[in-house]
Amino acid sequence: MEDKKRRLDPMLLIASGLMFVSALLVQILARSVPGFGDWYALHVYPLLVGSVGRLSGQVPFALIEIISYVLILVIFVDMIRHFREWKRGLIRFGFLMTGFFFLFTFQCGINYYRKPFSHSSGLEVRKSSKKELARLCLKLTDEVNGLVEQKLQITDQKVMRMESREAMSKLGDSYPQLAGYYPPPKPLIWSTFFSIQELCGQYSPFTVEATYNRFMPAYNIPHTQCHELSHLRGFMREDEANFIGYLACIGSDDPYFNYSGYLTGWIYATNALAETDWTAYQEVCDLLDERAWKDLRKNNEFWSQYQGKASEVSNRLNDTYLKINSQSDGVESYGRVVDLMLAYDRTKELGTCQQENNNSQELCYD
Repeated sequence: MEDKKRRLDPMLLIASGLMFVSALLVQILARSVPGFGDWYALHVYPLLVGSVGRLSGQVPFALIEIISYVLILVIFVDMIRHFREWKRGLIRFGFLMTGFFFLFTFQCGINYYRKPFSHSSGLEVRKSSKKELARLCLKLTDEVNGLVEQKLQITDQKVMRMESREAMSKLGDSYPQLAGYYPPPKPLIWSTFFSIQELCGQYSPFTVEATYNRFMPAYNIPHTQCHELSHLRGFMREDEANFIGYLACIGSDDPYFNYSGYLTGWIYATNALAETDWTAYQEVCDLLDERAWKDLRKNNEFWSQYQGKASEVSNRLNDTYLKINSQSDGVESYGRVVDLMLAYDRTKELGTCQQENNNSQELCYD
């Protein structure tokens, strides 16, 4: 038995080397060869989602969570049993780490180098005036107020998981790059782990799963589910995932999904307005229904209890992760979702104007 274990060490070293070199070469290709990221995202990654994602999707719980617990236990026991054989332990640990790097690269990392969603969707992202931003905020306020007037009932989380798939599939009818198979998003059993890090959700590249925090305020959940599912179509940039989640929610047949999308969009847009025109921001805030403010206050109270060193470290790690994967703005890239929302709003306005003036010579611009 001991001889078998010793013969296994060189095999693990060779496997580690092969995984590391292949992943590194593909990372270099994605970063240096134009079009490689798009080709991979369109032709290879969907096969992984349709196989690995479909397989892990059959499990009713977050597979990545259970695997993580088991791995931690196995590593801990292995360290105790082979404390003196540190070289062998180092080889095993190296194999595990290169395996993670390999899976991350092929099931996530390459997608960071595809063309942005705005390019394939035809949306024109450009600088917008304060007037355009304020107008968008007012529209979102009207949508939120109209929905709370309906005395919305919170959708059950089991129903949410199915509806998020339906909403993303429906969005795929308008945007072919979002069409395809979607496994159900899964809540972490120990969602406090996400809460401590101030995370709403996370995409697991190792098991191709969309996971979310089941303890956070309910209005966050539909948008988070759709956000994480957008990563399974190869759109890894956080600003784009936020925007895709917004589109999926506002286009859903479930009013609570609509509410989640519009209120989340309202937060992004009004935060941007506050930085550019404080007076206009206050005027918009005064118009928001008190029932929506109640949800926002609950949201702030929920996350404030987890603020501390752990969340600071998590935020720094997330910032570093985004920069490593060529999102040079780091966590600031989350704010760019407003530019996409404005581009989408302009497209809708233009379409409406052209339809209304189909038989006239009037121009459709502000």
